[in-house]
Amino acid sequence: MDVKIEPSWKVALFPEFSAPYFQQIVLHLRTEKALGQTVYPAGPHIFSAFAHTPFHQVKVVLLGQDPYHGPGQAMGLSFSVPQGVAIPPSLQNIYKELRHDVGMAIPKHGNLTPWAQQGVLLLNAALTVKANLANSHAQIGWHQFTNAVISTLSQQQTGLVFLLWGSFAQAKQVLIDQSKHFVLKAPHPSPLSAHKGFLGCGHFSKTNQLLMQVGKNPIDWQL
Repeated sequence: MDVKIEPSWKVALFPEFSAPYFQQIVLHLRTEKALGQTVYPAGPHIFSAFAHTPFHQVKVVLLGQDPYHGPGQAMGLSFSVPQGVAIPPSLQNIYKELRHDVGMAIPKHGNLTPWAQQGVLLLNAALTVKANLANSHAQIGWHQFTNAVISTLSQQQTGLVFLLWGSFAQAKQVLIDQSKHFVLKAPHPSPLSAHKGFLGCGHFSKTNQLLMQVGKNPIDWQL
């Protein structure tokens, strides 16, 4: 089928779009829409992470689990919310660590698009969610698709930095060839676990050190 996704990703992921599981994802979403159910993010934003970060421009992969499930929050980029939307607690902790690690001033918004435009793939494991129901689309096939994204990046690129925060993200480590890439692990920035080692992890400065080590430009984390 013709999926509206950035061209370089369409080429890299071509086998996935014709696979039966992907057809089931599309059918599931169409069925929920026909039943009048609200799904986030809106259709044009489902593949936003790919639109902002073309395949050959990826330098860092920041893996989230699930889009935000409240009105106006999800924008297709993990951990990110649009301008004018309250900054979620996990993102507040990410900002705290950025201030501690690299001295970044705390932003007044939660829009992480500038990171995506510099090569940070802000990838959620599930690309959609039913309104007000966390992880409601975890079993409809998205995980197979995003596992393929991670595996394809691992196979075809070199010197990427994978930021795996929390046990869910860390389970994806098996998809990454660590002889070619870097993996940084920490607890999730959620208020429930940030104090267990996310705060103080130094991942933002470490990411830039690793990128420069392989001859890539560092990320300007300031928003």
